This record gives sequence, C-alpha cells and structure tokens, in this order.
Amino acid sequence: MKSAVTSKFKELYGEKYGLYFSGGRINLIGEHTDYNGGYVFPGAIDKGIMAAVNPNGTDRVRLYSIDYAQSCEFGLEEADKPEFQWARYVFGVCRETIKRGGKAGGFDAVFAGDVPLGAGLSSSAALESCFAFAINEIFANGIDKVELARIGQSTEHNYCGVKCGIMDQFASCMGKTGCLIRLDCKTMEYKYFPFNPKGYKLVLVDTKVKHELASSAYNKRRESCENAAAAIRRNHPEVEFLSDAKRVWLEEVRSEIPQEDFLRAEYVIGEVQRVLDVCDALERDDYETVGEMMYQTHFGMSRLYEVSCPELDFLNRLARVMGVSGSRVMGGGFGGCTINLVKDELYDDFVKAAVEQYKDKFGHEPLIYDVQISNGSSRIE
Repeated sequence: MKSAVTSKFKELYGEKYGLYFSGGRINLIGEHTDYNGGYVFPGAIDKGIMAAVNPNGTDRVRLYSIDYAQSCEFGLEEADKPEFQWARYVFGVCRETIKRGGKAGGFDAVFAGDVPLGAGLSSSAALESCFAFAINEIFANGIDKVELARIGQSTEHNYCGVKCGIMDQFASCMGKTGCLIRLDCKTMEYKYFPFNPKGYKLVLVDTKVKHELASSAYNKRRESCENAAAAIRRNHPEVEFLSDAKRVWLEEVRSEIPQEDFLRAEYVIGEVQRVLDVCDALERDDYETVGEMMYQTHFGMSRLYEVSCPELDFLNRLARVMGVSGSRVMGGGFGGCTINLVKDELYDDFVKAAVEQYKDKFGHEPLIYDVQISNGSSRIE
C-alpha cells in the first residue's frame, strides 16, 4: 500500500509529500452505546487508510483515490461540496477544521486503504482521521487528537448523512498498540486497558454482506433510543442519555412507548453494563467471561436491536457450536463481520468450518481477517 500511494503521488503531483496512516477499528464490546452516552471498548487495528499529502499553495484540493481509481478536485467553501461520496469525507474534514478556527488550505493527496469497505471496521472513520491528522500537521493547527476525532464525527453528521457516535473516530485517532480503550462517550473520559490475550486470537469473519449506515434503519434506531430516554426523563430528570437510565426505570414507561422503542432501549442499557463487566474480567485475565459477554451482545443486537442478518446469525451459532469463547456481530450491523475470541487450539478448525459451512449455506466464502491492535493516527517516517 505504501508503494502504491507514494508512486501514484509522484506520478500526479511530484516528489514532496508527508505520509500518514490511520487504522480502522474493532470494538470488543459496547455497540450502539456511543450515541446513547454510554461506554464503548474499541481499539485501532493494523488495517486502515494511508495517504500521501502535500500543500499546493492554492485554495483547491486535488485528490486521487487508488481504491476507486478516481480523481476529484474541489474548493474549500461550503458550496464546493464534491459529487463523489468518498471525496465528501475529505471535504467535510476540511470544512469542520475551518469551522473550529483551523486552517485548511489547498493540498494534493493520494490515498488507499486495506481496511475492507462495508465490513464494520469503520473505513470511513479511518479516512476522516487520516486526513484530519494530516491537515492538522501540514497547516500547523495544533488541534489535539480528541478534537480531531470530533472533526471526523461532525463530518459524518454534516456531510455524509450518518448521525454516528464518537467511537469510531476516537479509536482511529487515539489507538494504542496492545491496548483497548474504555471510553465514556458522555464525558469523553477514557482509560487504556492492556489487551494481550495469551492463548487466544481475535478473528474477524466477513460475511461480505455490505451495510449502509446512512440508511434510515440506523437513524431510526437512534430515534427509538432518544424516545425512550425522553419518556424515562419525565420521571427521572437526571437522565440525560439512555445510558444514565436503570433497567427498572425503563420498565416504568413500558406502556408509554412503542414496543420497538422499549426493545432498543433494553438492549442499550444491558450493553452499557456489559462493557464494565468485560473490563472487570480483563483485569482478572478472565477471557472466558469476556467471551460470554460477547455472545450476550450478539443476542441483544439480533433480537432486541435487530441489526443482525441471517449470515451473521449463522456465523455466531457456528462459533458457539465449535466451542469458540466469544462471538458477536461487530459494528453498526446489517452485514459486515463477526468478531470472534478463539482459543489457539481451535483456530484452524474454526476457520475451516466457517469457510466451508458458510459457503455451503450462502454460496460464497467469507473472508477471514486476523487483526492486531495498533496505534492510531500518525505520520509515517
């Protein structure tokens, strides 16, 4: 990827550039809790977006995407929003930087990624974080990494149509090798937890079913959670976000809200507690409890939040049958990957069974990714 990016940049724009990288992310536990003000537990991974970037002394941005084999040029005013969706992520980062008082002048850039699109590894956050970090450095804005994550989040909200939480961008910017991050999405307080499970591997199984988070389904679930929180708040004014609510408080308003809203909220309240339970288990090196919490999360995402699909449920059931310690849908849902905590001695058999049985059931093989927990946004020397 480095060779492809640098070679293309030299061909199009010249010899001078800085090279930047931001990883995608996994999330061990804590799904759909971020925009509900709860805890998440992600880490950056060693697959992501790499970009060669250099200021060009104009007020125009010139981009080339290797993955899409497309060029795009745009200005930096609001009216200059590009047509290509992929370019809007970069345009949005420029605009959000400017809104915060930072400088974003014209630049040339070539980028590529090895984080699979639509797999639930947050390729969009990696793209936003990579360019937020690069723009911050080349124009000497001095914006801290937490605010760079907010720039990426605001880009999704204002230019890409997804009301996402902060988790993906935070992990991509703030990741640390060998650590996961417990982030309180309400207060932005965070803590690194060492994650080096001896005797286990983290394995992603990609259904190759692509999800579109900009679809109405994602935003509708957020609305359900906000409705439930508003109903609870009438009895308990201290509830700012759904994560502040107790399960018994949700029960008090069961008859006042649609059943769908109740189920969504039930999942979220349970998931917030599971993040804390997993952190406690990791401090005891109790990876079997971690795995069981993952299975509970999948059940909730499939039956209560209803963001799974037949392919994901199949892989989750297979993992349980094979004796895998933990498995669940990862990311927004509606496709993408399962994340699996697999004992070393079960790894070969699990991967073989997943590939063969999935192909028999759905007509195509899943993709298998072994991932390493890695550093977040950085310049590559």
